[in-house]
Amino acid sequence: MRMRTYAATVRRVLLQLLNDRRTIALILAVPALLVTLLYFIYRDYPGGDALFDRVAVQMIAILPMSVMFLVTSISMLKERVSGTLERLWTTPMRRADLLMGYATAFMVIAMGQALVLSAVCAWALGVTIAGNWAWIILTALLDAFVGVAMGLLVSALSRTEFQAVQFMPLLIGVQVFLCGMLVPRGQLPSALEPVSLVMPMSWAVNAVGEVQAGPEVTQGLVMDAAVLVMIGLVLLTAAPLTMPRRTR
Repeated sequence: MRMRTYAATVRRVLLQLLNDRRTIALILAVPALLVTLLYFIYRDYPGGDALFDRVAVQMIAILPMSVMFLVTSISMLKERVSGTLERLWTTPMRRADLLMGYATAFMVIAMGQALVLSAVCAWALGVTIAGNWAWIILTALLDAFVGVAMGLLVSALSRTEFQAVQFMPLLIGVQVFLCGMLVPRGQLPSALEPVSLVMPMSWAVNAVGEVQAGPEVTQGLVMDAAVLVMIGLVLLTAAPLTMPRRTR
C-alpha cells in the first residue's frame, strides 16, 4: 500500500461524505432516532424498561453494521458508475490503496456514529448496563468495521447500486433474525444454530450482552471482539481481489 495515494483517498472520501448532508444524517442521526422510537414503543409496556434496555443495547450491535454496509456499498458503486474509478486506475493507485482509504474514511464517520448512538442511549434514554460503556462503543466500532468491509466486498461483486441493495436482505436481514435478538442463539433450531455462529452480528450481539450482564471483562467478551476483527480483516482482504479495473 502506498501511503501517499492512501492518504489522498482518505481525504477525498471524507470531504465527499462531509459535504453530503443526507449521508451524514443517515450515519449519525438515523440509528439514534430508531432507538428513540423504540423507547416510546416500550415506555408504557409492562416491564418495558428492562426490555428496552436489553433491546437498545442489542441495537447498538446491529444498526452500525447495517447502516455502514448500505452506505459503503452504494458510495463505492457510485464511483464506479460515474467513471471515477476508471480514471483513478490510470494513476499509480492500487486496489488496496483505494479500499483501505475508503475503509479508513468511513470508520472515522463510524466513530462519530458509535459515540452519538451510545450517548443518546446512556444519557437521553437512560439505558443502564452493568459494564463499561467504552466496551459498548468499541463493539459498535468493530461492528461498523465489519459492515464497511462487507459493503466494499459487495460493491466489488455488484454492477449497479440496485444489485448492492439486493444483497442487504440476504447479508443483513438473515443476521438480524439469527443474531440472538429475537430468540437466544442457544434456543435456535439445531440446523440454524451453527449458521448463526459464522455471522458477525451474532458475535456483536453476544459482546454487548456480556457488557450488559456484568462489569467484568470476560474471556467471552474478548473473544467476541477478536472474532469481529478477524471477520472484518478477511472481508477487507477479499475485496481488492474481486474488484474489477473496468466498469462492466
